[in-house]
Amino acid sequence: MPPAPPHQNLDIPPSAQPISPRPMSNVPRWLLTVLLFVIGVTAASILFPSEQVAVQDQFSGFPDSHIFSNSIRPYILGFLCFMPAIAAFAYMSGTTFDRYLARQFISIFLICLAALFAIWLLLDLNDNLGDFKGAENKTRSILLFYLYRSPAILLVLLPYTLLLALIYGLGKFSKSNEIIAMIQSGAGIVRVSAPLIFAGFWCSALLLGLNYHWAPHAEGMRDALIAEAKGLPILQAKNVLYRDPDSHRLWMVGAFPENFEKGEPLENVEVTTMREDQTLKTRMSSPSASYDRGTRQWTFENPLIARFTEGEAPVFEQMDAPLVRKTWGETPAQIIKPGLQVEYLGIPELSTWLGSPMALQPTSNRSAYLTHWHYRWALPITCLVTVLLAAPLSIHFARRGAGSGIFLAIVLSMLMLFFSSITLALGEAAIVPPLLAAWLPNFIFSLLGLYLYHRRVTGRPIYQSVLRLVTVNN
Repeated sequence: MPPAPPHQNLDIPPSAQPISPRPMSNVPRWLLTVLLFVIGVTAASILFPSEQVAVQDQFSGFPDSHIFSNSIRPYILGFLCFMPAIAAFAYMSGTTFDRYLARQFISIFLICLAALFAIWLLLDLNDNLGDFKGAENKTRSILLFYLYRSPAILLVLLPYTLLLALIYGLGKFSKSNEIIAMIQSGAGIVRVSAPLIFAGFWCSALLLGLNYHWAPHAEGMRDALIAEAKGLPILQAKNVLYRDPDSHRLWMVGAFPENFEKGEPLENVEVTTMREDQTLKTRMSSPSASYDRGTRQWTFENPLIARFTEGEAPVFEQMDAPLVRKTWGETPAQIIKPGLQVEYLGIPELSTWLGSPMALQPTSNRSAYLTHWHYRWALPITCLVTVLLAAPLSIHFARRGAGSGIFLAIVLSMLMLFFSSITLALGEAAIVPPLLAAWLPNFIFSLLGLYLYHRRVTGRPIYQSVLRLVTVNN
């Protein structure tokens, strides 16, 4: 029998031999990092100034906007432009083992992301395709519709993509005995999964930046994008009820047009004024009302005014000329706030609302806004928690029991997302404190993931232990 080649170990199957470095390519590894850095600089040079203009427009249209949270928007967007370069630099700085694992994982990750996006797109198109029938250029409208919503789409799909990529990738490595080879070459479980944990951190940072403002805003513009495709007027909000406690005025606005903050008239406005004893004083109805930011005065077109006196019939007056109010302090930016859905508000808008006097009113749903403020920070961390749950369960050293670990990983990840939706609803209803409602699922399942890592590192069974625990409890 001829002697084995010196690079092989007779005690390890050929499929489990330690990974040999790839031959050095003629293309330097740093070239990708430099290329992505240049692309990041180019993108930031375009997006950073445009976002600064958007922030200035925000301050102009909404003077009471939270200054700090809005001011850092351009810098967060600029950081997002450099995230691909950061990933490429981490890949370049890693060892041969890290780069091999990263290449395998990235290819699987992209395939899973493309598959999930295709499934999601087919389902979403089935619901929305009819809305684009009246569009002049249907293909262009659909492409712009999904391109604009891409931050929100990533926010939904990325945790599931990570879960599937981890299950398939680590399961493939385990089946081919590559995990055993890695461990026998001196790398532990933690070291094997270190590039995957970095991927979880990277995805969490990406979603954290997108969820700061752009993902909620993009999803909130869904109806506006469909209206634009149909050639219909774009409305920011409809049927908004606003009460000003200082002036005792109750506003009902039928529609806020797209550029209402720049002076475009509000539609179907009704203003009811109450006396100190909460009896009706006047009620004014107007088909449109405009606000001049320079003079800070309201102009109501052809209003119908009803005046109420106790014990007498109301007196109506139809005016043929516009009515100007110079002393009313309400602004369109204040009036629209109750009409903005909390699910579509980013950190800057939520901070603005929480810092306004409206948040202190007894009728305000402050708990819902505060819960979503915390949830904007907590939701992206789901990617990292998914890695902690799926990685130890997807690694196995024997063919027997491999499916049970994968099944448990899927069940735990689904339970985490389900539990998160429940605590979010409890936080909105003020049954659970907002901070706890947003972060409790991440905290519980992070501890569970660390426990699973500990059992995998120490070589103890996982699925059997969980099954035994459930059997004892029953």
